[in-house]
Amino acid sequence: MVFTPELIAEFELLALFNLDNTQEGIKVHNSANPKAQAAVMRLHQKGLITQADGGYLTSLGLDAAEHVQALRTILLPEPA
Repeated sequence: MVFTPELIAEFELLALFNLDNTQEGIKVHNSANPKAQAAVMRLHQKGLITQADGGYLTSLGLDAAEHVQALRTILLPEPA
């Protein structure tokens, strides 16, 4: 499996969610990067977030965001 640019854009958006506060959502404005706008719409279509322009994580979205953020923590080196 290849990580496509579209999938990476979705990972990047999932990494923005604050997992310490599930009542805190995100909003991707229509002036945002088109890549981010398309990614947020795909996440909504997949049932991971509540709105086509962001919103809150669904239960499935929370699981996905936890995995993305855990993977980022594992793979990125700690700052010096």
